[in-house]
Amino acid sequence: MSDVFADSPAQSTKPTIFFDGVSNRRRQVTLTFGDALEISEVGGTPVRWAYPDLRRADGPPGMLRLACTSAPPLSRLEIRDAALAADVTARCLRLDDHRTSRRGVAKIVGWSVAAAVSIVCVVLFGVPLAADRLAPLVPKPVERRIGDAAEVQMKTIFGRNVCEEPAGKAAFTKLVNRLRDAAGLDDDSMTAGVLPTSVPNAFALPGGKVYVLKGLLDKAENPDELAGILAHEFGHLKHYDNMRGLIYNGGTSFLIGLLFGDVTGSGAGIFASRNLVEASYSREAETGADTFAIEVMHRLGRSPNPAAELMFRITGKEGGSTLTTILASHPLTEDRLARMTREDGPASGPPLLTDKEWQALKLICGSGRG
Repeated sequence: MSDVFADSPAQSTKPTIFFDGVSNRRRQVTLTFGDALEISEVGGTPVRWAYPDLRRADGPPGMLRLACTSAPPLSRLEIRDAALAADVTARCLRLDDHRTSRRGVAKIVGWSVAAAVSIVCVVLFGVPLAADRLAPLVPKPVERRIGDAAEVQMKTIFGRNVCEEPAGKAAFTKLVNRLRDAAGLDDDSMTAGVLPTSVPNAFALPGGKVYVLKGLLDKAENPDELAGILAHEFGHLKHYDNMRGLIYNGGTSFLIGLLFGDVTGSGAGIFASRNLVEASYSREAETGADTFAIEVMHRLGRSPNPAAELMFRITGKEGGSTLTTILASHPLTEDRLARMTREDGPASGPPLLTDKEWQALKLICGSGRG
């Protein structure tokens, strides 16, 4: 571009500041418009920026801040004089080439929506499939180390010392061994125990660890009730539900974090989304464990119904609203009771424990513990 003052230094009423992108020193400079923009500092070597290479950079109101595509990335030119800024803008026809147009915004939004849909599909379908395939492939030593770590946490919560009153422990071992044989669990590393807490529950951990909490044992009225609960937990071990859950939940948390901007999960929206995603998967695992328990009890010639009656006594009726049913991570207790009642029948096998053994098992933690 040619004009009368092509090679004359531009006059400015406010200082023009230049950063060369190499040091952090502020340089007060003058500008000369020729076949390129010449940036000069008293006593320094002029710097030339070609007009097509100039781009607008973010800056405060009242300042034109420029970068140059052919200069060091951190170099900046700050022009505070409005007339001088207008003169530069008139010469730089590609000043805003790097800024997103409406079409570019639409493209970004489109790709963002597509990415979000992809993540949702992976959460709903891809991660569960991967968890199903990978869980049985986890090496036993790795699974046991994970179980050991989980066991430490559980014992911190429910009591560090396993109940070991001799007669009660012998009865418990007999019951566990009968169930294990019927369940086809031949892993000698499997362990089971009773923890001294009043919470009525039982759980299985990776690596073949099963624990009954004393509160559940206290509420059980006969060996079949407790046996059905243990058989259910053995079902989780048989189906690798613990490892599957670890793989599934870890992948789900990571992907949902990506979807919502890598937040920590404290938002209610993410919490609800994650629960909805996980609920159906948990119901599937619980239903599978119930099926396994029914099969094990039938092999022993015992009814699975007492275990459902025990659960119903503990929890009561859980249904009440459609939302509760959708979000429940386990099948509702009344539904489980109805299912196992349909599977009820007269006992065809011997009692799992004698009356004396059952009474000893009830006192496995001692009469004064819990």
